[in-house]
Amino acid sequence: MKFILVAAAMCASLTLCADAVFGQGSAQFPFAAPAGKDSGALDHALPGAVNQGPFDMTKWKYGSAWNPPPGAKIWNPVKIKMMQGAKVTAGTISAATDPEIYCAMANAGYDFTWTEMQHNSRDWDAAARMWAACPRAKAVPGVRVAYTDEREEQHALDNGALVLVVPTIRSYEEAIKARDWAYFPPLGKRSQGTVQAFTMWENVPGGYRGTINDNLVLILMIETLDGLKDADRIAKIPGVTAIFAASTDLGNFSGYKQGDPDYEREINIVHDAAIKAGVRLCGPIAWVGRPDFTCFQAGSELTAIARGAADELGSLANTQGKPEVGPFAAPGH
Repeated sequence: MKFILVAAAMCASLTLCADAVFGQGSAQFPFAAPAGKDSGALDHALPGAVNQGPFDMTKWKYGSAWNPPPGAKIWNPVKIKMMQGAKVTAGTISAATDPEIYCAMANAGYDFTWTEMQHNSRDWDAAARMWAACPRAKAVPGVRVAYTDEREEQHALDNGALVLVVPTIRSYEEAIKARDWAYFPPLGKRSQGTVQAFTMWENVPGGYRGTINDNLVLILMIETLDGLKDADRIAKIPGVTAIFAASTDLGNFSGYKQGDPDYEREINIVHDAAIKAGVRLCGPIAWVGRPDFTCFQAGSELTAIARGAADELGSLANTQGKPEVGPFAAPGH
């Protein structure tokens, strides 16, 4: 009652404000707009509001409702390693949709999984099922989306991804959009819903909504000549954790191959941008010894199965019998 009287006194000279305060007289909704009337909220702030004067989104002072608790610690192990400057690896999930295969890869020793959605036809339901099958696996769920798009990034993050890789960033403006769809306000523009991520990470210290902005790893891929042009600006965007020098597509878009001076110049442009911005630098696992690279995409589950079998079998690998007839006969028999 005391609050309402004070609020009414503050608005004594503004009928519109008084209507907004008392609304329809309901104690449950003391600030509700009156039924059938324009409350004037676009031009007038409610009593006690932080944001005064006419509504202006460019001057909006963001509230503290979703601030992480004081002293909140990082809980994403990939983010921790990156902050330490340690090397992190991603195991590529290129074809699998089976949760058991995914979980085997996720527990094989990588830091995060690179669930491939750019060059793969699997749907988001399949990705969600795989991630939900083993949320406490050694490798946290990560994904490369198909392109910079609100729906793509929203699906990835809503389903629980903790590492988001966005390919073919061609401009500073596109990089800003990639960042905006990845993070909740005030850093970005991600929408909040009742989704799998809140279930997978419901017990993290400080809560998912309040801490995910500090725990998300955002990797932007520089793959084209126009991306190189803006590499310095892209790397400096707040919220970008790392930039990735795309070994295959930088050759594809330039017409040069690894070892050619023009190709190596491209890679060095990405390298320099990361160093100047103080962000991590990513590339293929073959570059694990390349100076300043600390983030790597490793081979696929198909490659891992083949290599694992060969390692286990040793000299017994590929020593199958050689019939002279039938479907397994060598050509020419």
